[in-house]
Amino acid sequence: MAAADLLSLDRLSPGAPAVVRRLTGGNSFASRLAAMGLSVGSQVEVLQNRGRGPVLALVRDTRIALGRGEAVKVMVEVLDGEQRAEP
Repeated sequence: MAAADLLSLDRLSPGAPAVVRRLTGGNSFASRLAAMGLSVGSQVEVLQNRGRGPVLALVRDTRIALGRGEAVKVMVEVLDGEQRAEP
């Protein structure tokens, strides 16, 4: 899979199922996300992404909120094949 196939979580439209492929933050960032259930290989669905403010996502039947700066560091692959991104 090429890096061009990945989107940051903040660009994903609500309802688009995706799989986390890479976390670009440091170890403490990855550990903190793992504590919330978000790790490489986990499935995620954006519930709310208004273009500003937090991104609300569903991960392992748990709703989590990530700030924009955090969501940019979570690289995902869209499962349905469509790269539906917010403008």
